[in-house]
Amino acid sequence: MPISISDALRGQATDAGFDSFGIARPDAVAEAGRHFMQFLERGYQGDMEWLTAKADRRRHPKALWPEVRSIILLGMNYGPKHDPLGVLEQKSHGAISVYAQGGDYHDLVKKRLKRVARWLVAETGCEVKVFVDTAPVLEKPLAEAAGIGWQGKHTNLVSVDAGSWLFIGSIFTTLDLPADDAGRDRCGSCRRCLDVCPTKAFPAPYRIDARRCISYLTIEHKGPIPRDLRPAIGNRIYGCDDCLAVCPWNKFAHAASEQALNPRPALDAPALLDLAALDDAGFRRMFAGTAVKRTGRDRFLRNVVIALGNSGDAAALPALERLLSDDSPLVRGAAVWALSRLAPAEYFARLRERRMPEETDATVRDEWR
Repeated sequence: MPISISDALRGQATDAGFDSFGIARPDAVAEAGRHFMQFLERGYQGDMEWLTAKADRRRHPKALWPEVRSIILLGMNYGPKHDPLGVLEQKSHGAISVYAQGGDYHDLVKKRLKRVARWLVAETGCEVKVFVDTAPVLEKPLAEAAGIGWQGKHTNLVSVDAGSWLFIGSIFTTLDLPADDAGRDRCGSCRRCLDVCPTKAFPAPYRIDARRCISYLTIEHKGPIPRDLRPAIGNRIYGCDDCLAVCPWNKFAHAASEQALNPRPALDAPALLDLAALDDAGFRRMFAGTAVKRTGRDRFLRNVVIALGNSGDAAALPALERLLSDDSPLVRGAAVWALSRLAPAEYFARLRERRMPEETDATVRDEWR
């Protein structure tokens, strides 16, 4: 019996380095589209304006590309070799989310998606469009519809084979392919991901308020991080893996086999004081080719300084005092807060008396108060 195009496509995906494969119909995520619009209506997106700007296209695949008839979902495992929460005990070192410690997955996944897509076009003459998570696509609901896994109570995808550690990409095609059975929710009564969240970002199971999520606050949020949430950030300087790492389904996961996704030594628990000394050029050199670079030096240093304020390490005082003269108001404001946490009261009062009259940014002046 000749092999079906779907089976051949699955083989191509495996050869390209993907660990998960499934096919969904474009109309399989109508309910997810409604939930997404409710997310926006509640303001949970914070200042991620790009979610609102392309909401109509994101809510339904055919709004993005009317000709699509099938959506191929592909997953690439990025499982860590060690417990990603171990670094949280190293207060003088920074915790960078597992996915961002290696090469930028956007480039890697898209390159592999294009390889599979080119084969499909050559075999069938169909049209295709390739997307990673920077496109207005509800990839997690689509991955669930394609049977790759299910959206857990933390709203992230969970897989029986890979646990919480999957990058998802999609190939939209005009080819009419048989859809796979949808994934089944296997969370049961477990709520570990909800209870572990340091900032209580989950108003209810399967619902997230990004404005309280550490990943949002340290990556997407452009301004000062709200003061009441800063202590809970601890030493997380780029993203947060807590809700992913505690999922019981990770017991079936395995470490990533893709070499490009392995952590760079410099990004595995870097010393906060070393990071606090980075200028823009140094930041770009250190994080070239990684997802961290997208955030920019100033936002990243804001996170580092907050982590220093949470470290309890008085050895950080000279570095923090130097950052009171940083060009970025975002960094200066965070330095004021960190000094207020670490410096003796009299020391901080003298700093405020000397520095506050010189400060030109209203937000930073407010930090001194």
